[in-house]
Amino acid sequence: MIRGATLRRLLDVPAPAKLNLFLHITGRRADGYHLLQSVFMLIDWCDRLHFDLRQDGRISREDLMPGSLPAEDLSVRAARALQAATGCPSGVHIALEKHVPAEAGMGGGSSDAASTLLALNRLWGLGLTRSQLCAIGLTLGADVPFFVGGQHAWVEGVGEQLTPLKLAPARFVVVKPSGGASTQRIFGAPELKRDTKTATIQGFAANDSREGSPGDRVFDIQAMLAFGHNDLQPVAQALCPDVGHCIQWLKDQGLQGRMTGSGTAVFAQLPQGTVLTTAPGDWMVRECSNMDVHPLLDWCTD
Repeated sequence: MIRGATLRRLLDVPAPAKLNLFLHITGRRADGYHLLQSVFMLIDWCDRLHFDLRQDGRISREDLMPGSLPAEDLSVRAARALQAATGCPSGVHIALEKHVPAEAGMGGGSSDAASTLLALNRLWGLGLTRSQLCAIGLTLGADVPFFVGGQHAWVEGVGEQLTPLKLAPARFVVVKPSGGASTQRIFGAPELKRDTKTATIQGFAANDSREGSPGDRVFDIQAMLAFGHNDLQPVAQALCPDVGHCIQWLKDQGLQGRMTGSGTAVFAQLPQGTVLTTAPGDWMVRECSNMDVHPLLDWCTD
């Protein structure tokens, strides 16, 4: 309970994680930011955020799950950024159920920030468009605009150039070892491959035998996985050998595993009827499905 504040629970929202079906580094800008190409896919492994309206203008947060987050986590930073951008006098208390693991490459913190922007845009009656929220989100992190956009996407630039995609429904197993790896160390490694050949979504679609434009076509997951790789994976495996151990465990199940993002989680598409053996006790293993669209997609206009 927050003393001295009037609280009124109004919104309870999900914040879904993502998987990178592939992640190619195609170059590096003069300012040091890496240029990438990827397909980001929403999955039904979600954090949940609960929002209480505060009339005193303050922003506060509590953790509802074991463990602790920094006081200025991305949900709090998102709320402060939205206040600053709009001059909104209202405040909020955020109660966070953190289910998506940290340092996994699944965008958990960025998704929390995006759901916070979408929820507070409604709670505070701001009426900002999706483009306006994306612009605020980009100041918080390169992945935030994807979650605000609310659809699977072909991603380019530093993560801010998004082309919505439709993906066929599929099941996955995601494995997160206990160890983590620093995103900064991965991207800063001298041995990181930074010159993967640039592709185009039109070119990829041209190799797909089905008819229709890229915007209308439902892309096959296996084709996307076969198309690419994760350029960060070799560096991450050197920093955290458990990444390789997880991939080998998936291989032992007859599955082709791949690291997602810049974290240490790996995943594989899960054929129907697959029965998994027991993983080491300190690994987190979860079966997931991809989503059609973000649950909050219609919470703002484009």
